[in-house]
Amino acid sequence: MKYIIYAVDDDESIRDLYKYTFEPLGYDCRTFNSAEDMFKALSDVVPHIVLMDVMLPGMDGITAVRKIKESHPNIAIIVVSAKGDEINKVRGLDEGADDYLPKPFGVLELVARVKVNLRKFMSSEDAAIIECGEIILNNNEHVVTVAGAVITFTLKEYNLLKLLMSKVDNVVPREIILNEVWGFEYFGETRTLDMHIKSLRSKISEATSYQYIQTIRGVGYKLISLK
Repeated sequence: MKYIIYAVDDDESIRDLYKYTFEPLGYDCRTFNSAEDMFKALSDVVPHIVLMDVMLPGMDGITAVRKIKESHPNIAIIVVSAKGDEINKVRGLDEGADDYLPKPFGVLELVARVKVNLRKFMSSEDAAIIECGEIILNNNEHVVTVAGAVITFTLKEYNLLKLLMSKVDNVVPREIILNEVWGFEYFGETRTLDMHIKSLRSKISEATSYQYIQTIRGVGYKLISLK
């Protein structure tokens, strides 16, 4: 899987450092000069982790952290700020940031912090049991039940359902789904995804009338919890 990093900093040298550090390691690192630009990109593609500076033109980083967590609680966020700035550290963590990295920072520590927070972010996807309403996915036994009935899925259908369930009530863009379930060679092959979504819906409907999978037109899909 290729992790997507959003890095927000008004210092071009820091933005370049992020790209030069993470892209050779296989990450998809996208940098932004302002929180506003980052939110425009966020409406299309949801990253796995955000590196957020505090002092930014326009919207400040602390406000941006709060807004990200309000709409995308499963995105890991590391606040990056001046060394010794205890107030911003506390404010950032209070608003929902998962970690804090003081400036100036070492590249090795930066990479280590990102890896640790990505592991925490992905832990829900690797959980032994994932539940959403009437759907229970057992990773250990590779079994899915819907309203008590065992439903048989293909491997791709299973992995697609697992991804949607791990991000329940959050929109998962097509790009992310194709990347994580099929790999980059399937970029643009939206018909493949649409067919698998259709099959998932059909099989789930055999056991329940509740419509769990919602289409977000032009963006992707969302698995919604049982209301």
